Amino acid sequence: MCNKIKSLEDLEKILEKNKINEKKIIHCHGVFDLLHPGHIRHFKEAKSKGDVLVVSITSDRYVNKGPNRPIFNQQLRAESIAALSFVDFVSINDAPDVISAIKFIKPDYYIKGKEYENASKDITGKIEKEADEVKKYGGKVHFTDGIVFSSSSLINNVSLMSRLNVLKKLNKIIVLMK
Repeated sequence: MCNKIKSLEDLEKILEKNKINEKKIIHCHGVFDLLHPGHIRHFKEAKSKGDVLVVSITSDRYVNKGPNRPIFNQQLRAESIAALSFVDFVSINDAPDVISAIKFIKPDYYIKGKEYENASKDITGKIEKEADEVKKYGGKVHFTDGIVFSSSSLINNVSLMSRLNVLKKLNKIIVLMK
């Protein structure tokens, strides 16, 4: 599993050999803080577009999803994704955006979820720059069609539910004390 986790520099060399052998390189990128069924389906659909699936993840220091994030550090996130049989390589991208990773990977297909398809609704504001970078290397952008979950929403909902449960328990204690 850990032999799937590579630096971007090492990946560039490996992927050049794959391209010479006419393998299609697929690239997905994200934080992937809480791996969920939406991610799994996204990766599976991505893999169906080519031969070699590379997933790059945002390093801890560039995750800006809110306080106490990421929940899982970059090594644990990389290991979790590397454990998936259909993922060929994982890399930790230590940059504020994915552009540098795209330059190393030079994917034939850069895959994003359908929530990024409408650039005007892209909360990162970066999908157009990412698409331009992919096209520089002859690649295409593809948007998966699967179910969409938000790790942030899931984490926030669990946190909210935990707080509500604490409040309910406190209310019960207060009622018992009266």
